[in-house]
Amino acid sequence: MPLTTTGDLVSRAAEARSAVGAFNIITLEHIEAVITGAELAGSPVVLQVSENTVAFRYGRLLPLARAAVVAAERSTVPVALHLDHVVSDRLLRQAADAGFSSVMYDASGLPYGENLAATRAAAEWAHGQGLWVEAELGEVGGKDGRPPLDAHAPGARTDPGQALAFVADSGVDALAVAVGSVHAMTERTAALDHTLLDRLSGTLDVPLVLHGSSGVPEDELAAAVTGGIAKVNVGTALNAAMTSAIRAYLAAHPRAVDSRTYLGVGRDAMARTVAGIIGVLAGATGDRPTA
Repeated sequence: MPLTTTGDLVSRAAEARSAVGAFNIITLEHIEAVITGAELAGSPVVLQVSENTVAFRYGRLLPLARAAVVAAERSTVPVALHLDHVVSDRLLRQAADAGFSSVMYDASGLPYGENLAATRAAAEWAHGQGLWVEAELGEVGGKDGRPPLDAHAPGARTDPGQALAFVADSGVDALAVAVGSVHAMTERTAALDHTLLDRLSGTLDVPLVLHGSSGVPEDELAAAVTGGIAKVNVGTALNAAMTSAIRAYLAAHPRAVDSRTYLGVGRDAMARTVAGIIGVLAGATGDRPTA
């Protein structure tokens, strides 16, 4: 089916007090696994390409983006394409022409005033291109000479009052908030601050996003959706599933050289992981995210 938009999927999920899964893709196998997992779960999904992934792909956005668009158009569930954690304005300006409907602009490492100014400028440009814009706000630095913490640094927490001002002044469409998750966790041990999440959800009138969800246990993740998270970002969990499956296959087949054999095993493991996570999100409300 035709590409859908991230804004539509997230807005529908927010209205239903549900959440849409957004999975970071690195290879064609990631793309196929995410879509297969979403089809198994019968739910819409967001494919995300990060700036780090673009750097890994020799700085070229289009090859992976084109593959994602073609795969999405052949999916039986709605699929959107999102450009994640963009720092470079040059990369930002490639988004619309590459098939992306949304972008997460990341200036969270800057002092608050600079973060706000950069995000506002990015949002103004992106909205002019029809792009939905996500940003993030962690913990502002300055006190005792501390630098700002991005939204998923250990210990960072988003202040609701400051978040309200940031959203109003920047014009963004969604906000990733710091409530206890951390990027690149390989164990699911993160404990979320649900009291803070309730305050943020009650204060802000834009959808809330949880980054670093790979390290969040299932019950915590379900509670986060119930508490107002409408978009759940996952990356490391897919890589962990793929790597573990490939390691096991190669250990059992030490003479294997055909990459299709072990990449296929890794792709299947990622697809199961995607379906499982979407199931957790759907179970938080007893229903699947609205397609």
